[in-house]
Amino acid sequence: MKITKVDVMLSHVDPSMLVHFRPILCRIYTDEGIYGDGEAAIAYSAGAPAAFGMLKDLAPLIIGMDPMDNEVIWDKLYQKTFWARNGGHIVFSGLAAIDMALWDIKGKALDLPVYRLLGGKFRSEIRAYASQLQSGWGAHRGKCREPQEYGEAALKAREEGYDCVKYDFFSYAPDGREYHGEDYNRILSPATLRMLEARTAAVREAMGPDGDIIVESHARPNANAAIQIGQALEKYGIYYYEEPNTPTPKMTKYISEHVNIPLASGERIVTRWQYAPYFENNSLRVIQPDMGNCGGITETKKICDMAFIYDVNVQLHVCASPLSTAAALQLEAAIPNFLIHEHHVNALSDFMRRLCIHEYQPVNGKFTVPELPGLGNEFSEYALTHCEKVTIQ
Repeated sequence: MKITKVDVMLSHVDPSMLVHFRPILCRIYTDEGIYGDGEAAIAYSAGAPAAFGMLKDLAPLIIGMDPMDNEVIWDKLYQKTFWARNGGHIVFSGLAAIDMALWDIKGKALDLPVYRLLGGKFRSEIRAYASQLQSGWGAHRGKCREPQEYGEAALKAREEGYDCVKYDFFSYAPDGREYHGEDYNRILSPATLRMLEARTAAVREAMGPDGDIIVESHARPNANAAIQIGQALEKYGIYYYEEPNTPTPKMTKYISEHVNIPLASGERIVTRWQYAPYFENNSLRVIQPDMGNCGGITETKKICDMAFIYDVNVQLHVCASPLSTAAALQLEAAIPNFLIHEHHVNALSDFMRRLCIHEYQPVNGKFTVPELPGLGNEFSEYALTHCEKVTIQ
């Protein structure tokens, strides 16, 4: 089997989304009529056109190769691109999209779901949490300001069967503006800490004593503020504390020594080489690699295996199309150190639901692992036509 052409696509912006969101997609075709789909998870904020360009640069390198040779292709792209060595998200998001599509082809060719190719599944059901509830919960998003609104969003998720939720309690000020660097790159005031505690207390009340709460900071606070936040929220029984500051091995270790909550990070860390120092200094207890920007299934599986050696749990970062959801479920089923699946509020939007032919949503807070060959999903006609497309052959 040989790769004959690659379609690289940059989705059109959908005005209904609360944040700027442009998925970057690819479809790899073979001479046997089998095709596979992949995605570069750089759709939000700035960077989507760069990932689109990266994919266009990488695609010619795989024409004529055997798509079953995912390790060989991964190494070729790593070696040939120059910037991959100790590279960042743009390089590895392009590589990830290709790698994901190769696994899709391999599964379809063998008539097996990807989890079977990864060694089988440890679990048939995947526990999920409702993610980013500071923007509400449901298809129509908003900005939570008052503690009551945070509690109401948690209660809504709880009523749908979720027993775990995640918030960034430091996204929106009570007046509706977005917080910025001057607000959290400093030692925080008592008033600010009381505000964060009030929001957290409202969510704890909504979730009850047995529900899990994940705290998210999107890497914005400095270490001083991160420690203050962590210490203030310890009494609320936080499941884990995600991206307390800009991730570096030394500063993450420093925060872990002053906060009695497990720390998590990963969406800003790529490849096994960048993860290794966090494992070696035991600063992270949960890692959150995103298959769509850290090198695909091939690389993410290796990162998860490394984590297992250090007793570190895995929660894949998922903030992309339903294709990436299906891919994540395949890997999460196949690793022993899986913890919980991220179900992002974006996944509930009409735009995201239109991008693939199958829509995977949890029931009572749990996903069922897809059993279709390959990833178990593929891009819809809508996705393939509402985009800027370049064909490489």
